[in-house]
Amino acid sequence: MSLTRYNPWSLFDQLQRELNQPLSKFDTDENGNIATANWAPAVDIKEDDKAFTLMADIPGVNPDDIEVSMDKGVLTIKGERKSEKKTEEENYKRVERQYGVFYRRFSLPDTANADAIEAHSEHGVLKITIPKQEVAQARRISVKS
Repeated sequence: MSLTRYNPWSLFDQLQRELNQPLSKFDTDENGNIATANWAPAVDIKEDDKAFTLMADIPGVNPDDIEVSMDKGVLTIKGERKSEKKTEEENYKRVERQYGVFYRRFSLPDTANADAIEAHSEHGVLKITIPKQEVAQARRISVKS
């Protein structure tokens, strides 16, 4: 029989280690594989009578490195912000810019028109416009005898 010493602070130590780890977002792609992201851009979503508009803050990302896709009612935004080369002459005290892959997915309602989605990038903001489809109006059908 071995004797194990109880450490009442071990749970707090474990919690502290987990909080200090960088946060990752997990999602699955169309093949069921887990996709990870190093960071996630802030996204504003607006809806009006004619369209849905998503505005994602992605400064420092080349528009050619952004992939926007729509599949089965899910809009996916993927891309990568590449890190800058740092020389040893520069003495960084702290670096707070986030680099790496980002990955965001949004479920859209059936009224979204997937065939007319447009995406534009300007001054570090990706603007995605998703027009709405015309919704068939409910109507009463009379029964003839």
